[in-house]
This record gives sequence, structure tokens and C-alpha cells, in this order.
Amino acid sequence: MGAAPRAAAVSAIDSDRPEPVGHTLTMIMVAVAFAGLSAACGLSYWLHQKPAGDGAEATLTRTLLGRQMVIPISWFRGTPDRQQGFSSEIDLRISVALGPGGAEAPVDVTLLPQSQVRTSANLLDGVYLHQFMPNELAGPPGLIGKPLYATEGFEGETVWYDALSQNPFVVKCGAAPGDNGPAQCLRTVALMGGIAAVYAFPANLLDRWKEFDPAMRAALTRIGAL
Repeated sequence: MGAAPRAAAVSAIDSDRPEPVGHTLTMIMVAVAFAGLSAACGLSYWLHQKPAGDGAEATLTRTLLGRQMVIPISWFRGTPDRQQGFSSEIDLRISVALGPGGAEAPVDVTLLPQSQVRTSANLLDGVYLHQFMPNELAGPPGLIGKPLYATEGFEGETVWYDALSQNPFVVKCGAAPGDNGPAQCLRTVALMGGIAAVYAFPANLLDRWKEFDPAMRAALTRIGAL
């Protein structure tokens, strides 16, 4: 009869006894490590979403046709969805130093599957050639300017193209929507991996048309589109 009360008393004493120091230190280290990991994850997300203190630009990741691109947030047209992931179309506005006197000029870029558009070079032979008016316009050296008949929605539009190239530089230019601002040009090119780029830009950039494609390739290479 005396053994049972003694055993209960020993158990009660053991339950109140402090845990070993080593065990306590281990638990503290685990807690610190967990807190550090959580902070690191949070910091990683913060760095990806916000500019770093050294001036690095914030970016968002977009994937188009399996190609992942890391794009500065300032390049998106409008307010981009901060959700990372797949896209069917990516709308950007990229500044290039091709304006008068080397000034920065905006180029609206739409990246989308090539299956949804025809390149400007393809349209030259397949569509534009059959809409050319007989007269020719003077313009940027090296480009031929042909106004289009006012049919098929081409009223007031002109096609400019490089007739000496097997893969010619081709753009279609016309008045800005609503006649608001300078004339605008459109050029569509194939990139790689089934992706196409549609460029919309002020017509005055045609004065440096030979530099246009290299400047756009450099910008698109930076984000991983090329």
C-alpha cells in the first residue's frame, strides 16, 4: 500500500522538474532557424516585387508559349496583374533612344502567339502589294512609300518598305486613332519559339528605321523574349 503513493509522488515531482538545459537550447535554435527561414522567404518575395536599395528595378515573371520572361514592372502598359504565371498576351511599352536628336520614344509592344498574326513582310506580298496606288511618296532614305487604296480599311494609310532586302523592313503607317497626335506605324515580326511581336510607334522613328529592329531585339533579349 505504501508503494503506490510513493510512485505517484515521484511522478508528480518529475513532472515539475525543469527540462534539461540541452533540450531547451535545442528548441531555441529550432525556433530561431524557423524564424530566419520565414524572414528569408519574405525577403525573397519582397526583393522580387519591390525595387532593391541599390536601384535594381522591380520585375514580374510572365510565361508565353513555355518561354519565361522576367520583365520590369515599369515596362507594362497599364497596371499589371502582380500574379506570376502564364499569359496568352503580354502588353508592354518600351522606350528606345530613336527619337529626334536621340530622344527617348515609346514603342508599344504586344507579344503573342505567332499563329494569331501575320508578319509585316508576309503582308507585303500577300496583301499590301495588291492595294498599292500607282504613286510613290518621298520619305526616309532607303524606304519606298506606297499609299494604299481606300478599301479593305486602308484609307489614309501608307506602307513603307525596304525593297532591297530578302527579309524586308515593312511598316504600315496612318493617322493616330481619332487623329490625336502624330502618325503611328505598325510592324509585326516573328521572334522565336512561335512568338510574334507587334510594334506600334510614332512615324518619326522611321528616320532611323535601320536601328529600329536592333534596338527592339536588345530590349526583348534583356527580358528573355529572345
